Amino acid sequence: MKNDMDSKNMTITAQHDRSARPYHHGPALAGILGPAFVAAVAYVDPGNVAANITSGARYGYLLVWVLVLANCMSVLIQYQSAKLGIVTGKSLPEILGERLGDAGRFMFFMQAEVIAIATDLAEVIGGAISLKLLFGLPLFVGGCIIGAVSTVLLIFEKGATHRIFEKLIIGLLLVITFGFIAGLFIAPPNPKEVVAGLIPRFKGTDTVLMATSMLGATVMPHAIYLHSTLVNDHYAPGEAKPSIKKLLHGSKIDVAWALILAGSVNLALLILAANSLYGMTGTDTIEGAQRAIQHVLGSVIGTIFSIGLLASSLSSTSVGTYAGSEIMHGLLRIKAPMWACRVVTLVPALVVLWFANNPTEALIVGQVVLSVGIPFAIIPLMRYTHDRTLMGEYVDGPAKHVVNIAVAALIVALNVVLIVLTMLGKA
Repeated sequence: MKNDMDSKNMTITAQHDRSARPYHHGPALAGILGPAFVAAVAYVDPGNVAANITSGARYGYLLVWVLVLANCMSVLIQYQSAKLGIVTGKSLPEILGERLGDAGRFMFFMQAEVIAIATDLAEVIGGAISLKLLFGLPLFVGGCIIGAVSTVLLIFEKGATHRIFEKLIIGLLLVITFGFIAGLFIAPPNPKEVVAGLIPRFKGTDTVLMATSMLGATVMPHAIYLHSTLVNDHYAPGEAKPSIKKLLHGSKIDVAWALILAGSVNLALLILAANSLYGMTGTDTIEGAQRAIQHVLGSVIGTIFSIGLLASSLSSTSVGTYAGSEIMHGLLRIKAPMWACRVVTLVPALVVLWFANNPTEALIVGQVVLSVGIPFAIIPLMRYTHDRTLMGEYVDGPAKHVVNIAVAALIVALNVVLIVLTMLGKA
C-alpha cells in the first residue's frame, strides 16, 4: 500500500513539475496552432472586402487607425472565447445551453440561427460575384457552386480529419492574403501617408459614419461562438492534450498571429484602394471595385483579386456553417448532419440571388442583422470568463474584466449606432 501511495505521489509531483516548467516554443506549440486561423476567416469575408475598399476609395488613408483599433479589440475577444473553451472544455453555446431554461435556449437559438443565415448571405453572394467576374456565370448558378464546394469542405471538419479541415481553411486564407495584397506590389503606397493614417481623426460626418460601420461590424458573432469550440475540436477524441497552461499560452500566439494576418489583409485592401482608387466612383460594390482595380492595375491583378474573393467566400461560408452546427448542438442539444445545417443557411442566400436586383443591398441588410447579434455573443462571453465557478484559477482579474467590459460596451454601442443610422437611411 505504501509503495502504491509513493508511486501516486511521485506521479502527481512529476505532473506538477512539468506544468511549472517554462513553456518553450517548438513542435509542441506548433501542434496547438490552428483554431484561431479558422476563426480569423470571419474577418476577411466579402463584406469586409467591400467595406475596406469603399473606405480607401472615398477617404484615402484617413481611417487606417480604425482598422488597427478594430483588430486590437478582435484579438482580445477571440482570445477570451478560446480561453473559455480551453478552461471549461465546453463551447460558449454549450454553457449557454446549460444555464438557460428551455424557452430561453430556444429563443437564443432562433436569434443565433438568423445571424448564421445573415452571415452566409454575405459569403455566398460574395462567392457568386467572384464566379461571375471570373467566368461570367449567373449569380444564382455561382451561389449553387459555392454551396456545393463549401459542403465538400465541411466533410473534414470533425474527428480525426479536423486537422485536414484546418489546413484547407488556412490554405484558402493564404490564397486570400495573396489575392488581396498582390496589387500593393504593382503600386506600392507611400509609407508616410500610411503612417499618417494611424493618427485618430475625422473629416466630416460621413467619415464618422464610415468609421462606426467599420468598427461596429468588426467582431462577428459566429466567430465568437465557434472559437470556443475549435480549441477543443482541434484534438481528436482520445488524443492527449497539453496542460491548460500550455494551451492558453499557445492560444495567445495562435490568436495574435492569425488576427495579425487577417488584420494585414484588411489593411492591405484599404491601402490598395487609397493608393490606386482614391476619388474614383462606383467602388462601393464588389463588382465596381474589381473593375476599378482591373482598370488601374491591369487584368492580371483584377483576376488575382477575384480569386482572393472566391477563396474568401468558400472559407468563410464553410466556417459559418460549422458555427451554426455548433450553436444548434450547444443550445438545442441536437447534432444535426452538417449537410442539413448547410441547406438551412444556403437556401435564403440562393433565394436572394434569384430575386434581388442589387445583391449589395442584401449585404447591407445582412450587416445590420449581424450587428443585432453582437451583444448576445459578447456579453455572455465576458460574464463567463469572469465567473470563478467556471474558470477557477484562470478567472479574469478585476483589471482585465474592466477592459473587457469597456471593449464590449464600445462594440455594442457602435453596433446600436449603426443600426439606428441604417434605419434612418444615413449609414
